[in-house]
Amino acid sequence: MKLVTCIHNGQRQIGAVVGESVVLATGHIPHADSMPDFLASGASGLAAMRELIASGRHLINLTDIQLLAPIPRPGKFLGIGLNYADHISETGRDKPEYPTFFTKQASCVIGHGAAIHCPKVSEKVDYEGELGFVIGKRCRHVSVDKAHEVIAGFTICNDVTVRDWQQRTPTWTLGKSFDTHGPMGPWLVTADEIADPHNLTLKTWVDDELRQNANTGEMLFNCYEMIAYLTQAMTLEPGDVISTGTPAGVGVKMKPRGYLKAGQSVRIEIEGIGALINPVIAEPNEFLADNPR
Repeated sequence: MKLVTCIHNGQRQIGAVVGESVVLATGHIPHADSMPDFLASGASGLAAMRELIASGRHLINLTDIQLLAPIPRPGKFLGIGLNYADHISETGRDKPEYPTFFTKQASCVIGHGAAIHCPKVSEKVDYEGELGFVIGKRCRHVSVDKAHEVIAGFTICNDVTVRDWQQRTPTWTLGKSFDTHGPMGPWLVTADEIADPHNLTLKTWVDDELRQNANTGEMLFNCYEMIAYLTQAMTLEPGDVISTGTPAGVGVKMKPRGYLKAGQSVRIEIEGIGALINPVIAEPNEFLADNPR
């Protein structure tokens, strides 16, 4: 299934995509008030969603909703740096011995179609097309062999980065967390529909120029290894998002630099998931991030 969080008639809903339509589930099946609550309901929630889809009720056109990020405000939004060998080569850094995780603040998250802002304080805004996965079960000390059992599904992330702010601190947090710099979507594809998350084509375009072209099998640390590593330290919970790193082709390593500019558009496609598309604009005056909790 393709699960969505969306706005319909001014109300936030969750549902599932069926062709060119969406089945709205909020108020019609249990645990459908938010995507993390729905994911936490596990197999029973998925069964209820399938029954609702089969009923043909509460079906509306995709064009009648506004897609939000599937997880609008994740409890944890973690990224991993330097996870593709070709990206490590283009940065000139050494291969990491351990996974290098950082935090993106949840207020940076936007959905498909929402605008990425070029902030007032920097002209060095970069894209990073990435596979994201979403946790579906509260878990700790998960083995690599069991890690697939705690993944609810997969989505597309754009780890937008303000490069000069990124380099101001070794934690990278500020440079990774500007408002609008966490595009995610367009939906969450349930794990049963992705046969192998480590064999998916990933491509990123800026306007019509192909900038990144890779396969998720090139990751140094795969999704299951990330879960096993993280859960040695912390409890992961339903709705937590982990973005799995970017391949070569980022703007900072182009000559001349390929930073994003207002008027451009970023399109990231991942096989089996779809396309995440976001326009780029100048930061509006007095902007405040939405709070769709």
